[in-house]
Amino acid sequence: MKQFARLDRLPPYVFATVSEIKMEARRAGEDIIDLGMGNPDLGTPDHIVEKLNEASKKSHNHRYSASMGITKLRMAIADWYKRRYDVDIDPNTEAIVTIGVKEGMSHLVLVTIRPGDVVFTPNPTYPIHPFSAIIAGGDVRGIPLGPDSDFFENLMQATKQTWPRPKLLIISYPHNPTTEVVDLDFFQKIVDYAKEHDIMVIHDFAYADLVFDGYKAPSFLQAKGAKDVGVEFFSLSKSYNMAGWRVGFCVGNKEIVFALRRIKSYLDYGIFQPVQIASIIALNGPQDCVTEICDTYKSRRDALINGLHRIGWEIKPPKGTMFVWAKIPEQYVKMGSVEFSKFLIRESQVAVSPGLGFGEYGDEYVRFALIENNMRINQAVRGIKKIM
Repeated sequence: MKQFARLDRLPPYVFATVSEIKMEARRAGEDIIDLGMGNPDLGTPDHIVEKLNEASKKSHNHRYSASMGITKLRMAIADWYKRRYDVDIDPNTEAIVTIGVKEGMSHLVLVTIRPGDVVFTPNPTYPIHPFSAIIAGGDVRGIPLGPDSDFFENLMQATKQTWPRPKLLIISYPHNPTTEVVDLDFFQKIVDYAKEHDIMVIHDFAYADLVFDGYKAPSFLQAKGAKDVGVEFFSLSKSYNMAGWRVGFCVGNKEIVFALRRIKSYLDYGIFQPVQIASIIALNGPQDCVTEICDTYKSRRDALINGLHRIGWEIKPPKGTMFVWAKIPEQYVKMGSVEFSKFLIRESQVAVSPGLGFGEYGDEYVRFALIENNMRINQAVRGIKKIM
């Protein structure tokens, strides 16, 4: 077998093990309720799809596009930030369209760190945050994140103990998988910290709109001086149910945006232009659909949380994201998240994501994705009741 150095640095993909158990059960005819991967099950709003259909019929839209995104979409991004957060974005120097957040972040990390540079990420966290640094040759240090620890204190402690000094901090709030949320003061502390220690910051803002119970998620760029130290990524995947469309963008520090723009100019020709045109409609058009999508997730969250509570599995309702981060019941916690996830498939016919897949500090948890309707969620609860 050939050796591929960058692949050799990647750890085993934990989710694949559980996925195979799920597929075996389905092949055997079992009805497995899949609450694992965070893949939105609802359709993209009609007015966005209609614009895609219209634009795709025009032959001039079939040509190569621009790797940084078409001008009108970048202008729509700037307008969106101004309306939502009162943040000024120069569409020509401070915004770039990406093929989803994973592509954009991976290429940005690739171009901004060198082999051996230290990158801080929360632990647990969404896998591409540490994996992007590992693929780029960086050394990742996980900062514990959870209800029983203070992330900022852990960050300061890690900074004192780390040599060479960290080059990059990747954060994401509302947070996947832990569903933790923060206020603007937290981001201001991050900006001040980054300036003091000369650290670049990337904030993944994928769940900006999926917030509940009166909570409003602030943008990292609202913090004073944020554009001096970092950038923010946003994805249309969750807010507009456009996961398969692969549209995201990066905004903020112009030098960092330029670095991403430069490397992308070598690697791609941008997103299919009709998709970009439809994305303009998503950002500039009526936002009722976003509210409806958020309300759907809230209803599903409540159905799952209340159902699990009734059978003895108590979980604090999350204020954000499309997930529920659940500590494994005490009688099963010693199994670890991977074995417990397999156990749930076999005994309850419910698939979840093992917390270990998000980092070693997640091994006492599993993540439920709210990607089934309330009837199916209630069915999942009945299945889980068997083991409680």
